[in-house]
Amino acid sequence: MNTDFSMLCKQLQSLIADEPDHISVLSNTSALINQTLSDINWVGFYLAKSTAPSKLLLGPFQGNVACYSIPIGKGVCGIAADTLTTQRIDDVHQFVGHIACDSRSQSEIVIPLIVNNQLYGVLDIDSPNIARFSENDQQGLESLAKILELCLSKCD
Repeated sequence: MNTDFSMLCKQLQSLIADEPDHISVLSNTSALINQTLSDINWVGFYLAKSTAPSKLLLGPFQGNVACYSIPIGKGVCGIAADTLTTQRIDDVHQFVGHIACDSRSQSEIVIPLIVNNQLYGVLDIDSPNIARFSENDQQGLESLAKILELCLSKCD
C-alpha cells in the first residue's frame, strides 16, 4: 500500500501547528504515523539530551515496550544519530550491531532530527516485514521530519 505522504504532511502540519510543548508534538506525531502507515510495529522517538551526551533516550512512541537508551554510534538509531543520515535497513538481522528491542522487527527506518543546528533525536519506525520501507517512504518520512523539525524549533 502506498502512503499519501503529501496528505500526511498536511495532516501533521495541522495537528502540531500551534502546539508549544515538544512532548505533545512528538506524542501526536507518533500516533499519526502509527495510524497512517501500514505494516509497522513500532514508531517513536529517541532523543538526544544534554544529561546523557553519549546516548539517545526513549521518547514518545507507539508500540511494545522499548529500549530505554541507545548509545550514539550503536545500532540503527545510534548510527543515524552519529552520521546525521537516514538509515533504511531492509533486514535488521543483516545489520551488524543491530539492537533488538522487539524481536518481531525485521526492517527499520531511522531519520535524524536536527533542530537549531543540533541533533535533537531520531524518528524510528520498525516493521515486522523484510524490506518494508521504500525510497518513496524514505522521501516522504524525511519531508515529515522537516515539518517536525520546524515545529520543534519553536517549542518550549
